[in-house]
Amino acid sequence: MLRTRSLSLSYRTRRGAIEALRDVNLAVADGEFVTILGPSGCGKSTLLKLAAGLIAPTSGSIEVAGAPVRGPGADIGVAFQKPTLLPWRTVLDNVLLPTHTVGDKTPASRARALDLLALVGLRDFTDNYPNELSGGMQQRVGLARMLQRDPRLLLMDEPFAALDAMTRETLTLELQRIWMRDRKSVLFITHSIPEAVLLSDRVLVMSTRPGSVVEDYRVDLPRPRTLDTLSDPAFVAATQHLRRHFSAPAAQVPSDEPARATL
Repeated sequence: MLRTRSLSLSYRTRRGAIEALRDVNLAVADGEFVTILGPSGCGKSTLLKLAAGLIAPTSGSIEVAGAPVRGPGADIGVAFQKPTLLPWRTVLDNVLLPTHTVGDKTPASRARALDLLALVGLRDFTDNYPNELSGGMQQRVGLARMLQRDPRLLLMDEPFAALDAMTRETLTLELQRIWMRDRKSVLFITHSIPEAVLLSDRVLVMSTRPGSVVEDYRVDLPRPRTLDTLSDPAFVAATQHLRRHFSAPAAQVPSDEPARATL
């Protein structure tokens, strides 16, 4: 569904070029959930913008469903850290925005929006405005809006990072439930190692800038995963393995007993 080959990007600044990504090669299969982990500034968000067609690479190629990415397309849904809802539009009208912008105001698109709001637990808030919702509820609206045009590929840039820990756990499990129902392809960015392991089929670890993929780690845990999974020895082993990429050897604290991780 998504493939990059030798993807590189450099930014021009007043002080010269900054190489953000170098020779990134990755693939996301149809129906696969893949997460990108990496240190701040390694180009994770830049990679997502390239996949979304919001910016163009310096070199290399990127394809979605076998076609070169030339710009934003209907096959791609994007969710950012903040849902960026329009404050003057109701919840329902915010979800309808992707279809309204392409001139689709049919009863079918409205029915789909209502179904999606029911899917994320907000069917009773269709006429509310964003400022009447909690942060978690706003993010749910953002998820519904992302799904409105039924994209085949979902690109998610730390969508739960700004939420409190309990709300984040809840929405992480909700995202897994929605993904297991529709099995869309997902490229998900997070700084949370436990969140990456809980959600993913595979975790791609990126290096410091210029970012490149240094490990492709397959998560071999049964689904559906729950909060109890966080204390499973296999889950703890996976998080400890991935954490070695980001922790100095002296800072690593071995554990003989699995402990419940925090998202």
